[in-house]
Amino acid sequence: MSREAATDGAAGPRHGAVSFIFITILLDTLALGVVIPVLPKLIESFVDNDTANAARIFGLFGTAWALMQLFFSPILGGLSDRFGRRPVVLLSNFGLAADYVLMALAPSLSWLFIGRVISGITSASISTAFAYITDVTAAEQRAAVFGKIGVAFGAGFILGPALGGLLGGLDPRLPFWVAAGLGFANGLYGLLILPESLPKERRSPFRWKNANPLGALHLLVSDRVLAGLSLANFFAQLAHVVLPSTFVLYATYRYGWDTTTVGGTLALVGLFAMVVQGTAIGPIVRRFGERRALILGLACGAAGFFIFGAAPTGHLFWLGIPVMALWGIAGAATQALTTQRVAADQQGQLQGATSSVQSLSQLIGPFPFTLTFAYFIGTQAPFKLTGAPFFLAAALLVLALVIAVRTLAAARLRDGPGR
Repeated sequence: MSREAATDGAAGPRHGAVSFIFITILLDTLALGVVIPVLPKLIESFVDNDTANAARIFGLFGTAWALMQLFFSPILGGLSDRFGRRPVVLLSNFGLAADYVLMALAPSLSWLFIGRVISGITSASISTAFAYITDVTAAEQRAAVFGKIGVAFGAGFILGPALGGLLGGLDPRLPFWVAAGLGFANGLYGLLILPESLPKERRSPFRWKNANPLGALHLLVSDRVLAGLSLANFFAQLAHVVLPSTFVLYATYRYGWDTTTVGGTLALVGLFAMVVQGTAIGPIVRRFGERRALILGLACGAAGFFIFGAAPTGHLFWLGIPVMALWGIAGAATQALTTQRVAADQQGQLQGATSSVQSLSQLIGPFPFTLTFAYFIGTQAPFKLTGAPFFLAAALLVLALVIAVRTLAAARLRDGPGR
């Protein structure tokens, strides 16, 4: 059941620090987005341009990256509680930049894989960035600030893939150099202007029992409604993995798109996501409430993925982008509903647990989607179904929708219609 929110000592956000975190996430997302259009093609170049084999290897890369996220997110979070947010955020920026240099110079698939593993470790500090926002922002203002941070994700994925597509057309390794430059620039910027947000008197010892995925996930099963919403969120996050794991190979195989078109399409996805994040979520949630908004968002996501899988041409694929973008409503509604199920002093633990759910989905997700794609374009398939991974994603969202409806119905009976 719901607990009352509590306020903390922060009177309001420190705008300079919040701006840095915004820029940090923007540049990190931009750097990740820059390599999205070229990483699968670079892998393909190491396996004699065998698309099916590249899909399997790319799935392994994605799983390794998510595994590092799963294990190191709570570790870096614990280290930031012990030593402060600033050193963790800055070291992550410089580490990620150095890793992009490694991938730019990678002479073999093995070195590229090592680079991807390091990327998963250093990128795990995003949760620390969110903890920084929590430190410097009053409780009643955090939702608005987190909404602005969400725009940074959208903006990074608009500019990043578009830039990566253009640069990749010149040289497939050039986007990695640009990503490295962005990371180093962001780290230097932080050295100059980022203050520490966690005073020494508020720091806590580092404990291994809390700095592990199982410890983080324990909170999610403490309440039946929270557990149901978390399970629905897991299947939704799992469905989302279809885009980073198969889209580039799918689009080039089915539609014959080059890296520029792929990057532009990913930018279009980011644009619509940012529009929904910045302008549509608030009015829709106010009009329909969190519960109906969650159901609407999941239904739109399922419909969008079905369009992606069924579209015989690239133009019809593009028609599914605004439909799928409305799925973003579900994420905000889920976050609002889950935060109502825990006490004020458990909100940070909830964010860590939710990040673990996302990491777990990213760990599991690449294999079913890439293997499904490889199977249905291969000679062993009983029939060719190129859009199979997107149909699988749509089915997962339908499953999440069913779980959410049943969970919310049980919550209404348990808590009353006002909840």
